[in-house]
Amino acid sequence: MDLGKRIMVMGSSGSGKSTMARRLGERTGLPVVHMDTIWWKPGWVSTPADEVYERATAAADQPTWIFDGNYTKTRDYRLARADTVIYLDFNRYTCIYRAIKRWITHYGKTRPDMSEGCPEKIDLAFLKFIWDYPRRSRGKTLAWLAEIEPPKQVFHLKGNRAVKEFLKSITPSTPPAAV
Repeated sequence: MDLGKRIMVMGSSGSGKSTMARRLGERTGLPVVHMDTIWWKPGWVSTPADEVYERATAAADQPTWIFDGNYTKTRDYRLARADTVIYLDFNRYTCIYRAIKRWITHYGKTRPDMSEGCPEKIDLAFLKFIWDYPRRSRGKTLAWLAEIEPPKQVFHLKGNRAVKEFLKSITPSTPPAAV
């Protein structure tokens, strides 16, 4: 299956956006941009909104990418350039479980899809953020996805089986020849 040269991966925290983006990057050879590396500075300091917008849109202006993250202030900008949008739709229990598992797995370390100097952490506010995602954002996101017209492709993946089947359908790219 051809997904094009610019792919957006969206979903709740803990839905597997970063993992999906990384796996797609491995299969397609496209560079991966993680919104978390744009949003967070060392020490879990938020980047000012104007700088986030500038960095995210600059990344979206590149000829190829897989963009992992929701950030709604640049979502339409990225969509205008995207060929494909993938929405990972998992229930809140799965997302919370994955967030806790990620915290345990990366405890005290900065994971590869996060800004340097941001060791993995979890707190009640983050768990509540995940818990509230279906009520706060899911419906709005589904309505936004429903308005996307061809030739852009939209994939709404519900559950692990759908994700695995989707990834199997992606033809691995041939790595470029060494120069």
